[in-house]
Amino acid sequence: MSCLPVSLFEEMINGNMSIKQWANAAKGIGLDGIDVSMAFFKSHTPSYLSTLKADIHQVGMPIVMATTYPDFTHPEALQRKREMDYLKRDIALCSELNISFLRVLAGQAHPQMGREQGTALAIQGLRESAQTADEYGVKLLYENHAKPGAWHHTDFSYPPEIFLDIYEGIMNTGIGINFDTGNPVAFGVNPLPLLKTVLPDVETIHVSDMKQYGTFEPTLIGTGVVPLKEIFTYLKANRYDKWLCIEEASFTGMAGIQKAVDCVRETWQHA
Repeated sequence: MSCLPVSLFEEMINGNMSIKQWANAAKGIGLDGIDVSMAFFKSHTPSYLSTLKADIHQVGMPIVMATTYPDFTHPEALQRKREMDYLKRDIALCSELNISFLRVLAGQAHPQMGREQGTALAIQGLRESAQTADEYGVKLLYENHAKPGAWHHTDFSYPPEIFLDIYEGIMNTGIGINFDTGNPVAFGVNPLPLLKTVLPDVETIHVSDMKQYGTFEPTLIGTGVVPLKEIFTYLKANRYDKWLCIEEASFTGMAGIQKAVDCVRETWQHA
């Protein structure tokens, strides 16, 4: 089990909390690894990365997954090229830090981008990036995503039917799936049918919770309407034994992360 500490993003990005401190805190609450945003990394310089590698080794907590935000559906071709180059740099960094998974996205739902063109561009970008990831030994994970703070618009593939169109277009590329339990609920649908469709390629589960159906409003895991017990029961029935990566976004600090870890562990045990 690992955790992406959305509740701590501001502290991590502004430097009030280091990756080493997050790793120590995560170890203290019983996690097996940590997840990070690419925004946590201060630079790509050799001195910074060598220090960070030493810190992670000292703590003994692997970075399981990093999250990044490529915008392959941008209407301008030059910007799409920039997005690809940014992603390739992220892939190289993950390789150097021995990060197993890099979460990728389709792109933003730009108002002027139609469904057919946007889907084709997302598939093209993801397929190209898969070649780079394969060279570096990094596993890309495409997520059924909603909206990161790094973007102006929601995810182009927030609607499940678009997500599935893109998923079909990247099959057999080596790209896996990071399935988020809460985002389908935020969109207004039950997550289980979508999970059943993509399960063969699921490498990680982003365990998240939402206050209600149809609204993107994350809440403390276990207090919302996401059917976590049913999801976990289905996963266990299908012998899922990969990573549960908690996405903790209750903004209640380490106390909320501890509650989320305890809730996920107990729910999994009793599913």
